[in-house]
Amino acid sequence: MAAPTMEERKACWGARDEFWQCLDSHGDDAAKCEKLRRAFESRCPQQWVKHFDKRRDFLKYKKKLETEGFHPPEAAGKS
Repeated sequence: MAAPTMEERKACWGARDEFWQCLDSHGDDAAKCEKLRRAFESRCPQQWVKHFDKRRDFLKYKKKLETEGFHPPEAAGKS
């Protein structure tokens, strides 16, 4: 597979950003953003979609840690 051109990369990033904005405005309700998800998947290589999905999950987790702090599970360390 050849590397995406600059135009293809910009189209991918734009589709990703639109999809993420939709998720943010609908409280991560993917059903309301299905059309944008399909556009994101069609404009980006599959590996990029997987990477961006993981990146979004990580960024949400990081933000939660920064705002709420770390709270270990109740059962941690209890056997």
